[in-house]
Amino acid sequence: MNNLIFRNIIRFIGLVLLQVLVFNNIEVFSFITPFIYILFIMLLPFNTPRWLILISGFLLGLCIDMFSNSGGIHTAATVLIAYLSPWAQNVVSTKSDNEPGIQPGILNSGFKWFFLYALILTTAHHICVFYLEIFRFTDFFDTLKHALYNVVFTLVFIIISQYLFFNRKS
Repeated sequence: MNNLIFRNIIRFIGLVLLQVLVFNNIEVFSFITPFIYILFIMLLPFNTPRWLILISGFLLGLCIDMFSNSGGIHTAATVLIAYLSPWAQNVVSTKSDNEPGIQPGILNSGFKWFFLYALILTTAHHICVFYLEIFRFTDFFDTLKHALYNVVFTLVFIIISQYLFFNRKS
């Protein structure tokens, strides 16, 4: 139990630092930036209490907002995916797939399961971030296009990170 808590604290700090120091400085075509930090919420174990997921999402988004000076946009979007996470797990799996103590991931849940789960949460996060950033509907389709391009780019990094860093059973 303590090992799991320690690993999640290290993952939290590592993903925040990676996002702030590396990924916030990556900009493709001047509007595509991967948000790899949301992987923290995606990798929380199935039996994590909902209140803890929400608090973790709030703290994660708050850290990103403080370092990025983005005024709460990431906090709102991360709390949204923290709220949607248990629902997304239930949408893409059966009850037997959600064993207590197992953390979602490609190795534990399979590529298809994890890809659909990550797609749902990444899409919700990015649409929330981009529409809160623009905060108008005059450029609705342009903003949606940018959000979806970012979803694809972020998913590529999330899938790659699953194969590079989370390649053994937890």
